[in-house]
Amino acid sequence: MAHIIVVGNEKGGSGKSTTCMHVATALARMGKSVGALDLDLRQRSFGRYLENRRAYLAQTGLALPTPDFRELPEAVAEDATQEHRLSRAVEAMMEEKEFIVIDCPGSHTRLSQLAHTMADTLVTPMNDSFVDFDLLARVDPLTGKVKGPSIYSEMVWGARQMRAQAGLKPIDWIVVRNRLGAQQMHNKKKVGAALEDLSRRIGFRVLGGFSERVIFRELFPRGLTLLDLKDTGVDQLNLSNIAARQELRDLMSGLRLPALSIGF
Repeated sequence: MAHIIVVGNEKGGSGKSTTCMHVATALARMGKSVGALDLDLRQRSFGRYLENRRAYLAQTGLALPTPDFRELPEAVAEDATQEHRLSRAVEAMMEEKEFIVIDCPGSHTRLSQLAHTMADTLVTPMNDSFVDFDLLARVDPLTGKVKGPSIYSEMVWGARQMRAQAGLKPIDWIVVRNRLGAQQMHNKKKVGAALEDLSRRIGFRVLGGFSERVIFRELFPRGLTLLDLKDTGVDQLNLSNIAARQELRDLMSGLRLPALSIGF
């Protein structure tokens, strides 16, 4: 049965699609069979990323490992709800794929809520600021202390309860700190301390994600990832690209996915 990785955060601009693409493609490059779904039916950033990849590979004749992207199946009269469409899409890949990576929209939707109940691994990217932290918890403005979980954390808690009632294994929830900058060290430490406090209260792990780098914006139009650069004629990586690959390696190792040996 496939291991389902859901990438979710109800705030846009946190790097969900970049995270999805790099995790899914890294798994494919490690020889895993990977399915991919994009539940943001309006923006479709993850889906567009993979469409760009297929178009680039067709134009160049390159053969690079690529996740198998699927659209949600068409609605039929007896099974017309979006929830049923998602269930059918996942069921179609459960036995033929080792991993399924699902990108959720940057807002609360019924599809996203259902996807969270399916997650074996839940990855929540966030920009490293209290603006994004507010989605996870409420903070006392004077003391900076965490007052309690916020709306998204409560939704994840509900998903965990539903899985427990169904006898499924617990969700491994990972909060990924994206766009960690070299500056603003004081703010970085405060956010880090608040995350560690909250993680002990509601049960998630904290990992470092991707720093703000120009390379990510350059890769999207061709559907490429950091791991594809040498295969596309880039013989020597610059220091920024090497550091970004290490960030991806650390992320993949930290996810602790089953039967996975990091080989890049």
